[in-house]
Amino acid sequence: MKRTIQRAFGVIGLGLTIIGFAPDIAAAQTYPNRPIKLIVPFAAGGANDIVARIIQPSLEQALGQPVVVENKPGASGILGTDQVARSEPDGHTMGVALATHSVNPAVNSNMPYDTERDLAPVILVGKAPLMFVVNAGIPAKTMADFAKLAKADPNKYNYATPGAASQAHLIVSQWSNLAGVDIQHIPYRGGGPAIQATVAGEAQFSVMSSLVAAPHVNSGKLRALAVGSPERDRQFPDVPTIMEAGFPDIEAVTWVGLFVPANTPKDIIQRLNSEVGRIIKDPKIAALLAKQGIEPAGGSPEDLQKLVATEIKRWTGVARANGISVGKKAK
Repeated sequence: MKRTIQRAFGVIGLGLTIIGFAPDIAAAQTYPNRPIKLIVPFAAGGANDIVARIIQPSLEQALGQPVVVENKPGASGILGTDQVARSEPDGHTMGVALATHSVNPAVNSNMPYDTERDLAPVILVGKAPLMFVVNAGIPAKTMADFAKLAKADPNKYNYATPGAASQAHLIVSQWSNLAGVDIQHIPYRGGGPAIQATVAGEAQFSVMSSLVAAPHVNSGKLRALAVGSPERDRQFPDVPTIMEAGFPDIEAVTWVGLFVPANTPKDIIQRLNSEVGRIIKDPKIAALLAKQGIEPAGGSPEDLQKLVATEIKRWTGVARANGISVGKKAK
């Protein structure tokens, strides 16, 4: 009798488990059933916009529905990402995020969404190293050289960034502390003006993507001192990594990842992960990404979740150590 009762409860438990998974299973079977929004929280022409448009045709073909790229710029990517977080969790709205995704919660205590709780990671599309550069008129060939110059005349040197509390601002602040130098920060309104200021000599030092820096380095207008990735940049094999330059605690890398609203069925997330993972491994797509300085990544949703959590913790530490936050005067 006892065994009979146990078996009965076992059957009931199994039935409840199946019922619990039923919504996910049903959603996955009918997904997608209408056009999909791929929201880019920055203006057209940026790294995540370019990545979105590279994978869009293949993703559209794989899912059998139109995939519409929508640019929703504003507030360092917060406005567009907030739209993703507030969307229906059914896989029909995705967001393309940059590394600023993990910088924003580290410097902004008034976020309209919780980065880790309100968004579900899908896949890390790729990574790209950042490059530490000086204006060609600065007599420094290494990071140590520039640190020595900055220490000797701290009022002479400054650095350009795309804005206060940006990833570049945090990176240079971290380096300045470790190098024991104090150089002035000049925040510009966007990456383009910051690059031009460094090329023109208005600023002497900057951190920018190796892809953006490449033409200026090749023309001799900028000099590359180090790259922020753990490995050397294939385009600049003679440029040391920031670790090789004597700063093992610094990693200056940007990345592009896909996210959906929290509570999106796991089967849908897994399908998107599988499809995008296959797409970025395609030699043609990988070549297009490589032209943008992006190394295809991939991995599981959990891998991207760990990356975001790790970076939020790291950037929060850097921001607090340097008094950097949105709304406060930049250091």
